[in-house]
Amino acid sequence: MRKFLVVLDDSRECLNAIRFAALRAAHTGGGVQIVSIIPPEEYQHWLGVADLMRAEARERIEAHFEVFAKWMRDRQGIEPELVIREGEPVDEILAQIQEDTEIGILVLGAGTERSGPGPLVTQLSRNSGNLPIPITIVPGGLSKERMEAIA
Repeated sequence: MRKFLVVLDDSRECLNAIRFAALRAAHTGGGVQIVSIIPPEEYQHWLGVADLMRAEARERIEAHFEVFAKWMRDRQGIEPELVIREGEPVDEILAQIQEDTEIGILVLGAGTERSGPGPLVTQLSRNSGNLPIPITIVPGGLSKERMEAIA
């Protein structure tokens, strides 16, 4: 089964990327894998509390994921998979793509700010020529109605 890989983070644009991935998966018989990355700076402050900080970060991610997972199950009939990785976001996304051969498309949400589409879109599109899969970039300003028509 082909999986759509989408990144769950604190950005507004991740919502459109998750919606799009779920809609495409539902329409094509695919699956959705959601990856969330805990950056190294979040858990390297003090060695004594590093495990506690990791656990708290994982709990936040799992709670955030469950909101999207419920929507996917209830509205799209999709059972998403959650993967939590620790490290630099771009490196971990690329590693996940290499490790899971069922991933067929990376779906990213583009921000609408003047500063650009966001760091993940910028960095990963620079490397897109060397990726083993295509990237779909979902505009942050895309309406639900237009998204449903496209997907």
